[in-house]
Parts: sequence; C-alpha cells; structure tokens
Amino acid sequence: MKDPVFVIHGVANRNRDEFTASVSALAAAAGVAMVPVHWGDLGAQDNFIDAALPTYRSEQDTLRDGAEPELVLAEPVAAALLAEAIDEIRQLSQVEDAVRAQLSEGKHAEGEGLRDGSDPWLDPDQIMEYVREAWDDTEWLCRTDDPHLLRETGRSLARLLLDDADPDLDDAYHGLRGDGPDVPDRLRSLVRRRLNDLDRIAGAAVQAVGARLNHAVRSRFGPGTTRFLGDVLVYQRHRDAIHARVRQVIEDVDPDLGRTAARPVRIAAHSLGGVIAVDMATDTRPLWTESLVTFGSQAAFFHVCDPRGGQLTPYGGSMPVRLPASLNRWTNLWEPMDVLAFAASKVFQLHDGTAPVDLPVSHQASTGMWTHSAYWGLPYVASVIGNVMSRDQPTEAP
Repeated sequence: MKDPVFVIHGVANRNRDEFTASVSALAAAAGVAMVPVHWGDLGAQDNFIDAALPTYRSEQDTLRDGAEPELVLAEPVAAALLAEAIDEIRQLSQVEDAVRAQLSEGKHAEGEGLRDGSDPWLDPDQIMEYVREAWDDTEWLCRTDDPHLLRETGRSLARLLLDDADPDLDDAYHGLRGDGPDVPDRLRSLVRRRLNDLDRIAGAAVQAVGARLNHAVRSRFGPGTTRFLGDVLVYQRHRDAIHARVRQVIEDVDPDLGRTAARPVRIAAHSLGGVIAVDMATDTRPLWTESLVTFGSQAAFFHVCDPRGGQLTPYGGSMPVRLPASLNRWTNLWEPMDVLAFAASKVFQLHDGTAPVDLPVSHQASTGMWTHSAYWGLPYVASVIGNVMSRDQPTEAP
C-alpha cells in the first residue's frame, strides 16, 4: 500500500470542510493520494481583528457613499515617499533641457505672435537662474529623480511663460513686457509662482496615489497579513500543541510513519504549514520526511530572523545551514507577487550537500494582487507536487 502525502495548511484556515475540499481538489490534480492535516482551530482568534485595525475616519467624519477620507501627507511623509538621495544638478539639468526645447519650439511656431525669437525677457539662462533660486522651496519636485516628471515640469513651465508672453493676454503681456528695471523682478516672481503651481499639482498627484495605495493595502492586503501575523504569534506560543496535532493525524494513518528513517513521510505544506513541516523535520525528535514541497512559505525567513533551534544552527550569512538527514528532499515554490513567500536555497543546504530546489510560480493575472492563497488552484503547483511525490512512493514490505 502506498503512503499518502500529508498536506499541512497555513494561516487563516478555520473551516475544516473547506480545507478538506481544497486538498481533495489538489490530490486529483496532482494524481497523488493526500490526507489533510487541519490545525486551524488551534490558530489565532480572528473574529474581532477589525477592532484593532487603524482607520483615518473619525466619528465626526461625514462621507457620502462610503468614500474614503482624503489622505493628507505631511511634508516629512512626502520626503519618505519620494527618492532620498537626490542629485540636484542632474535634476535641474533635465528641467533646463526641457525648458530650452519648449521655448525654442514655441518661438519658432508659426502664428504665435511674439513667439518669434525676439523676446529677450524669455532668456532661458535667466529663467533657469530663477528656477534654481526657487527649487529648494518646492516640497515635492525637489525630492523626485524621475526624469519624466522633471522633463514635463520644465516643458510645462516654459509653456506657461510662453502663454504669459502672448499678446492676446493683454494684462500678462503688458505686465511682463513693461519697461523699467522691475521687469526681471516680475519674471522672477512669475517663475516662482508657476513653479509653485506645478509643485502643488505634483503633490496632489502623489497624495491621490498614496490614498489609493493606503486603501488597497488596508482592504486587500491588510486582512490577510493581519491573520498571518495572528497565526504566527499563536504558533510561537503553542507550537507543541500544533505539532502534536500533525503527529496525531499521521499516526491515525500509520503509527510507524515518520518515526524512523525506514518509514519517512511525504508532506506538502502551504505558508506557515511549511514552517511547521521544517520545524518538525529538524526537531531533536524529528518527523522523518522523505520529500517536502512548500508553497508560499517562510521557513528561511523565520530562521534568518530568529534561529529555529532543534538540529539547526543559526544562519551566519556566508554559508547555508546544513539540514539533517531527517529532511531528505525539499522543493520550495514561490510566486513573485506573494509578499509572504521566501526562497530557501541560499539559507539551507540538504544533508547531501545539495540545495533545496526553489521554483518560481508564474503570476496569473486572474489571481489579482493578493496571491498568497492562489497556489491551491494553480495547475503548475499540482504538477510539481505530483512529479516530486511520484519519485518517492514508499510501499509496505510484502
């Protein structure tokens, strides 16, 4: 008789029937007999997690149609959102190139009245002198190194100055083209005002994106991440009880499974389930494991941050940690958009000197942005599990 593959779930799996159904579907797709190991009833109590989540909405807020309140970012936050190390010479060089190009284009355009190259007050050198004076007073533009934004700033500033030189705009035209020593001051003032206008537009755009990102993080990533943290905390405190549940399920199938090198188990595990499987396989009283397939798991991340103990030595940064023979083979799947998935091959080394196999899982657009739970339904994941486990099909001795 062939031994089944035991499947250990990860975080936020409270419904035993739903998990059992997921394992049945995975078993059918992989072509391997599987037994679900459900420990979700021992996990975090997440009924009232929402009560602990922060919100920007106060009781006095009156928002129509359930709209999110405006997220106003203070100036220090603006600095954190945008680039930190800025080359101002490079910044202004890109702005200047765009200013000169736009002024040249405007002056040579047909039918543009005064835009014929005969306007000495539209001197790009003078304009850039005033831009440099005002640049440090901007809150957003001075902190970006995005070349597209800088070029568009220069082009927009030049367009605004060209419009102010248009004779059809009598007030602006005569104000700038007036005679007297105050003309440079007027141009300086105009450059500063226009640059400040563009800075406010850039700031408004960044804050709008920030508000949407904040909403997306809280509504899409927040609940999953919060439940992940809750189960991690519970596992750290109640590891023995959860390990005992896993062993009990295995013993119910066969009391000899996993106890010795002669009867190792095969395990597929998702998320925190992969951490559980690695912890048990490397324990001082190990669960002997022939093949382990993890998907969206964090065993390497946890060991780097806080050594797991058992038979594992801490990771020192230069050499991978040697895994005991009680964990014979390990294949680790990760999806690029899954923020809770980590690689294993740089942190760990199998007992025979080879590395665990890290396999990327292609991102499917249909899974959206929160991909941590998407592995269960992906054909590639089922295919890898089937291929790995088919190589290790221990049978009972006749």
